[in-house]
Amino acid sequence: MEKGIKVTVWNEYRHEKSEEAVKKVYPEGIHAVIASHLNKQGGITAKTATLDQLEHGLTQEVLAGTDVLTWWGHMAHDEVSDEVVNRVQERVLEGMGLLVLHSGHVSKIFKRLMGTTCNLRWRDVGEKERLWNVEPGHPVTQGIGDYFELPHEEMYGERFDIPTPDKLVFISWFEGGEVFRSGCCYERGHGRIFYFRPGHEIYPIYYEANVMKVITNAVRWAAPRIKQKIECLNPQPIEKLNR
Repeated sequence: MEKGIKVTVWNEYRHEKSEEAVKKVYPEGIHAVIASHLNKQGGITAKTATLDQLEHGLTQEVLAGTDVLTWWGHMAHDEVSDEVVNRVQERVLEGMGLLVLHSGHVSKIFKRLMGTTCNLRWRDVGEKERLWNVEPGHPVTQGIGDYFELPHEEMYGERFDIPTPDKLVFISWFEGGEVFRSGCCYERGHGRIFYFRPGHEIYPIYYEANVMKVITNAVRWAAPRIKQKIECLNPQPIEKLNR
């Protein structure tokens, strides 16, 4: 078994408590479904954190014990404190992995790390989505065929205002005709970031086998290779200087 990966599954956890249609799909919350799946995978241990917990559940202690953080938010992005955003950003730069899911594209932390608006086009009529695997050799796409389909999803369409991904692994096509860069890999400092598009709260997306396979793969890919602060140092010379 590979070295254990400690995951914190973060969820805003508002829709599930305030909207009956969402509660029927995720009675214990989106975070509970994702964490339950990850805990069944070899070498991964997942815990959860939510917006309304103290410090949004992302204390210094929690983040110090987190190898990969997954992030789902939608209706309360502005309620996430800047102090916690700063804390998460620092950990990513030190080597923690970050998976940003669906509407987390306009979360404070993703916009901070991307440096752009991260805006896009959208439409929610429950149309079919086909996700094309454009990098079948990438670790995130292992076990995924040429494509997979979701029968009902919210549409996200281009232009998606993000930096060009270091590696684009999925492109979505929607029944209405739009396309979207739906699986985007980045590196920031020592940390790896993966944005994955599917996950609208009123559809059972996180019960889909291919979706959860991608998330599991992404957790393994984003796990730290190093955890180290990036500091501005003033070192003594290694070699003797003729001065």
